Amino acid sequence: MIPPPFAYHAPRSVGEALTLLSQLGEEAKLLAGGHSLLPMMKLRFASPGALIDLNRIPELRGIRDEGAIIRIGAMSTESDLINSAILHARVPLLPEAARLIGDPQVRNRGTIGGDIAHGDPGNDHPALAMALDATFVLQGPAGERRVQAVDFFHGTYATDLAAEEILTAILVPAFTRGTGYAYLKLKRKTGDWATAGAAVVMHLVDGLVTSARIALTNVAPTALRATEAETALIGHAPTDSVLSTVSGIVGRICDPAEDLRGDVDYKRAMAAEMTRRAIRVAAARCR
Repeated sequence: MIPPPFAYHAPRSVGEALTLLSQLGEEAKLLAGGHSLLPMMKLRFASPGALIDLNRIPELRGIRDEGAIIRIGAMSTESDLINSAILHARVPLLPEAARLIGDPQVRNRGTIGGDIAHGDPGNDHPALAMALDATFVLQGPAGERRVQAVDFFHGTYATDLAAEEILTAILVPAFTRGTGYAYLKLKRKTGDWATAGAAVVMHLVDGLVTSARIALTNVAPTALRATEAETALIGHAPTDSVLSTVSGIVGRICDPAEDLRGDVDYKRAMAAEMTRRAIRVAAARCR
């Protein structure tokens, strides 16, 4: 189908984009990679009167090493993440996970900020951001504010991003020595969303887990931080018995919706299994 008519704006700065958002109000939608918005427009599930294209704003791109923090521009593409020497050296989970997203066409166009701001529980970056303890930089008419990833997602397609705000950057703590990490997801075919996925970032000292963050993809109305499972893991060696307890907790806290990828019980079981496997991979990397 063909979308209804709309006005098109291509601002050259964040300030210009914010002015347009303020002037156009509810008529306007922000355009990043477009993989979610444009199909919805073609199906007429969305009918914005105007699009504000963020692709010509250079300050929204780029990956910078700021010491303990890595700053990722919201309009950085998945391919940018994959090809970033900074991320490979300081936060290798992100380029590794980006390779699992979509296909080359999607990765060349899709952006990390668009993936996050859309608030889709099937997207990969929300859970990754939670596991990485990321902070989102939001800019609006009143200035800049920062929101932790764990506080950003309120429900399916519902986030803390206000109508007149733009997600400008993602701040990620650089890995310290000995950080273990993994992102594993089950999907039916290349390019598909996850049936269930698990992101894990952890540390081991003398064989015992001293810190752990576990986040889940597509098994609840939002990405899900598995804090109870983390508590059950910390202080223990990641033995089969401990992983059985942790994965059991993960299965219980999930709230998936039945669809063509599986029923509720299957998705719970797969979330538990992806978590078990991700912890094993992450533990092997704690050196």
